[in-house]
Order: sequence, then structure tokens, then C-alpha cells
Amino acid sequence: MINRILPAFMGRNKYDTSGSLLKVLNKSLSVFLKDAVRVAVIRPSQAYHFFKILRWQKQAVKTRADWEEKGIHIPPIIIYSITNRCNLNCKGCFHWALHEAGEVEMSDKKLRSTIAEAKDIGVSIMVIGGGEPMMRPEIIDITLEFPEVIFLVFTNGLLLDEEKLDRIQKNRNFVPVISLEGDRAGTDFRRGEGVYAGLEKIIRKLKRRNIFWSVSLTLTRLNYDTIMDDTFVGNLVKQGCKLMFFVEYTPITEGTEDWLISDEQRENLITKRDEFRKKYPALFIAVPGDEEEIGGCLSAGRGFIHINPLGDVEPCPFAPYSDTNLRDASLIEALQSDFLKEIRNNHDHLSETEGGCALWVERKWVQSVFQDSRTR
Repeated sequence: MINRILPAFMGRNKYDTSGSLLKVLNKSLSVFLKDAVRVAVIRPSQAYHFFKILRWQKQAVKTRADWEEKGIHIPPIIIYSITNRCNLNCKGCFHWALHEAGEVEMSDKKLRSTIAEAKDIGVSIMVIGGGEPMMRPEIIDITLEFPEVIFLVFTNGLLLDEEKLDRIQKNRNFVPVISLEGDRAGTDFRRGEGVYAGLEKIIRKLKRRNIFWSVSLTLTRLNYDTIMDDTFVGNLVKQGCKLMFFVEYTPITEGTEDWLISDEQRENLITKRDEFRKKYPALFIAVPGDEEEIGGCLSAGRGFIHINPLGDVEPCPFAPYSDTNLRDASLIEALQSDFLKEIRNNHDHLSETEGGCALWVERKWVQSVFQDSRTR
């Protein structure tokens, strides 16, 4: 399950972060895609596909700039939660705490048209989550229709059977991002007995099929040492993992407040991330650490927006408030939301320094902004 993935994409290389936010975001995406080509070089067809996406990214940058001149800021990334349904019930899952399954999801047709509009206005990357996105396996075929866009699909992995893997193998812009909580003990503790063993089998299949795959590693105070251990990371790289997200846990559910990583661990995280970038042929992204390095919280359209399964356009998965639904408005119209604009204009109100999601920490302020926008 996607906990909170935001678009820093700094890659192995550093660059000057001065200048406008738009330039910084475009640079960071370019670095990420160039590094993706580099680490995929042993898989020529995958590297070639990433290279083609990198070339298309130049057009996407121009498209976003054209909209900027019209006074409309287009985020380079969209997070799309396509379902509230899930085959697991993980401890401390924010999605179960904030959403309920059973609500009417957007149709395949509307999902497809929304992605098409996003591509046409210059969105470069779509993060697909849930719930569990493989509860809607049609997303594999939908993403195949948009080869210019990278789809990072955050999944618990257990529904990736042979038939789905056959389809994913033909779809080079579909990147499975497997959720792990560290080793067997940590993963089974949060996700359920036997989950880790099941994922070991899936990972072997991904490697055997030469699929470009990734992991999302949720960091808590309890599993931090396990995940940030060189042996653990090195073993994932040996198994074919080419992209790792280190995601700080945000305590949404009651009783998980002490899962938040310590200040010392947070400081060490950036050091370890940089060491891994130098040591291993893979991409490493720390969340929200990388985000802080390019100007802080990128929610509400600064760098990304969130679309929930019902079509509500929200600032972030951790801020389930919306004044616009895509069943009634175009994506361009939704991006001009007064609610999102107010958060963007006050992004300095949000601080990532205490760890986890700034919007969740400042949720009372977000709620007040939402209420004010509804009375205008």
C-alpha cells in the first residue's frame, strides 16, 4: 500500500536548487529519468523505453510551461488511488483509517480519460495506489495505452499472479512497487503471517522475467535498523530491485505514535541514502527527506495532487478534503480549485521537520482552509 510517495526524484546526482520551483521540479525529473536509464542499462529494452520517456519529458516540460504562461500550474506528478478495496488489513494503515471500502469507484472509462487528460497537459509520472490497485487489474491494460508516462504502481504484491505478470512484462512503463516492512518478522507483523514468504516468491518471478521493479519500505522506529542495514539493501539489489523508496511512517491510527522514527534516525536516513546512491546501481528516494531538499511540501498541485477512487481531487492522500470532483469537472478546472490554491500559496505554513506528513500534522489548519473555501 502506498503510504506517502512524493516527487523529489533527486536521483544519484545533486544540482543547483536555486531558481523557480518549476525549474527545480523539471530538473529533478530529468535527473530521475536519466538515472533510470542508467540503472536499467543491463536490460536494453527497458533502458530504451526509459530513454524514449526521457525524450517525451522534454515535450511535457514545454507543455507545463505553456500552461504556466496562462496562469495555470501543472504538477508533474499525480497520485491516483484507484480503489479503496484491499486484500490485506495491515496494522497502522492510514488508508483504512481515512477511507471506507464499498463506495462507487470511478469507471474504467473515466479513469482512462483522466489519465489521457493528465498526459495531454504535461503530467510526466503517475503514482498508482489504493487500497490495493491490483484489485482493479484492468489498470495494467489502461497504462499500456500511455507509453509516454511512467506509472509507479504501489502494491502489496500478493495478487501478482502469472497472468498479470505476463501483461506487465509487455508494459515497460508499468513499474511494480512492492511494499515491504523490512525482513520476515517486520513484514508479517504489520501485514500478516505468511506475507513475506509470498513476496519472496513474487520477487523471484519479477527477477526471472527481467521486469523493472521497486520497493516501498515504510520506516518506523522499530524496523529502521533492519531496513537501513547494508546487507538488507544489498540483497534487494542482488534480487533485481532498481528503485527503493524509504518512507517515514506517519501515525494516523491511534496507538502508533511511537512508531515515528526518532530525530537521530531521520538525520541518519539522509546520510545512509547518499551512501547507498554511491554504492549500489539503483535509485534511492527518501520521503519526505528528498522533498525537503527541493523546497518543502509539494502537495496541492505544487508538485503533485491526489485523486481518490471517487474522483475527488485532493491535496494529498493524507488530506482527504476536496471541493472538486472529476465527474463534474475537467482536470484543468480542478487544478484551479480555490482550496488547492490557498494551500499552495501558504506552503511555508507546512513543515516537514517533525517527520511524516506535514499536511497531517497541520490537519486542523487544512480543515479550516477547506471550510473557508466552501463558504466563498
